[in-house]
Amino acid sequence: MMTLLRTLLALLLLAGPASAQTLVKLQVATTPNDSGAEVFYAQDMGFFKKAGLDVEITTLNNGGLISAGVAAGTFDVAQSAVSSVASAHERGINFVIIAPAALWTSDRPTSALVVAKNSPLASAKDFDGKTIAVNGLRNVTQVGPEAWIEQGGGNLASVKFLELPFADMPGAVAAGRIDAAQISEPALDAAVKAGGMKAIAAPYDAIAKRFLLAGWFSTTVWAQQHPDLVKKFAAAMLETARWANANPVASGKILEKYTKLPVSPTMARVLYPERMIPSEAQPLIDASARYGALKKTFPASEIFPSP
Repeated sequence: MMTLLRTLLALLLLAGPASAQTLVKLQVATTPNDSGAEVFYAQDMGFFKKAGLDVEITTLNNGGLISAGVAAGTFDVAQSAVSSVASAHERGINFVIIAPAALWTSDRPTSALVVAKNSPLASAKDFDGKTIAVNGLRNVTQVGPEAWIEQGGGNLASVKFLELPFADMPGAVAAGRIDAAQISEPALDAAVKAGGMKAIAAPYDAIAKRFLLAGWFSTTVWAQQHPDLVKKFAAAMLETARWANANPVASGKILEKYTKLPVSPTMARVLYPERMIPSEAQPLIDASARYGALKKTFPASEIFPSP
């Protein structure tokens, strides 16, 4: 009996390291904001490990840089706005969205156009000849304000857009280098509460009241070569979405840890989709084509896996 117990104990001790070695390494990139935060939650809550994945996370501020990293093979999977994935698709870069990342809904304004607290700018027509900062030219942070300005009767052709990281936007507004900025959470909350800014509009509503804002994507070739990893990653994101939607306080603490920005209980939080619905990406693709981020629109199904 003692010999049997020793044998069982030895097997249990061996099982730990062996199990850890079965985790598959995955290089993932995302933006340091609420829309791209699911991987932070999955990492800290153990959802990746549960799915058999050992994920290394890289954060970048620009969707274009993230897309370039995926195309080059530096990252296996990454998060970016649907507009960035669509732009790459138009240029012949075969990306495929393997899991949804963030849903824009008008009742959760997680991105807003901000100006200095003493600024007289308030309506779309006030922005004629003005400069707006966005975190990536020709992506959703520019398309949203463009749609809002045009629908509000402003002279869109006279408006200039400048690319800046979210963290640098309040300082640029305060210094007078720009007139306004399109900022997303949690940088938005920090800009309004401590950066001397005020939010005057939620321009993404001019695209649609509800649409898929961002997705987790890879190259089509990588997805075809690693179907099991795609399935594991998508499953981890589904579990994460359910957890994060139900636990905003706990997820907020993790978001603070990775972004180094405060997340208040009153801050609007992103809704993470719990189902993949390709048609929810269509409004942003259509708006991107209308405002020149794409040459023409195309069916959203082209950047999602075949059924």
